[in-house]
Amino acid sequence: MCGNFYGIGVGPGDPELITVKATRILAAADVVIAPKTEKKEGSVALDIAKSYLKPDARIVYQVFTMRKGFADYPDGWEENARQIDEFLREGNEVAFLTLGDPMLYSTYIYVYRLLKKRGANIRTIPGVNSFAAIAAKVGVPIVEGDDVLSIIPATAPKEKIDRALDSADSVVLMKVYHNFDEIADILEQKGLADNSIMVSRCGLPDEEIITSVKERKNKPLNYLSTILARRGQKRE
Repeated sequence: MCGNFYGIGVGPGDPELITVKATRILAAADVVIAPKTEKKEGSVALDIAKSYLKPDARIVYQVFTMRKGFADYPDGWEENARQIDEFLREGNEVAFLTLGDPMLYSTYIYVYRLLKKRGANIRTIPGVNSFAAIAAKVGVPIVEGDDVLSIIPATAPKEKIDRALDSADSVVLMKVYHNFDEIADILEQKGLADNSIMVSRCGLPDEEIITSVKERKNKPLNYLSTILARRGQKRE
């Protein structure tokens, strides 16, 4: 009898932001998949979730290549999906950990599609995303009234970022660590720099709140960094 595959959002960093449903499933998981890149040691998602795991849970690190257009080169992903499928066919309950929410810019999305083709029994458990946690942390609304929100990956082409910034009342900029200086310049050009706030590693012990994106230019930035910006109303 095949086991179940669970995609579990563990939130942005604070282990207390994991949902009750997620903790229940984690406590019963036989195999826990901790995704990582080639360069990273360990897994932030695993560090967040580890206190909820049963003592004999098997931890499996899977490497996922993070490069532009990576979804067009599925060989490594297929091998990871094949390994997970084997665990499921052995009857294991398998949990795949992902930061934030599984269906928002997540590695899990591609694994989900591959396992769905294989007929796996899949359950996706939503998680608190980084920008919701940041808004709560700094005490500012993401949107209100009839505001329009754009969620923008900073890795998108500049013309797409420009269009999204021009049409939105509030914006969330994710994945800003690669080209932060360029993003800071764009926000200044659009009149949004003074009404932006960035948080790195939200909910983790080394969390950093940056109130001036302009002053943070030309300095190293952690990859878990997200910017909130809002048009018109200056952040207090």
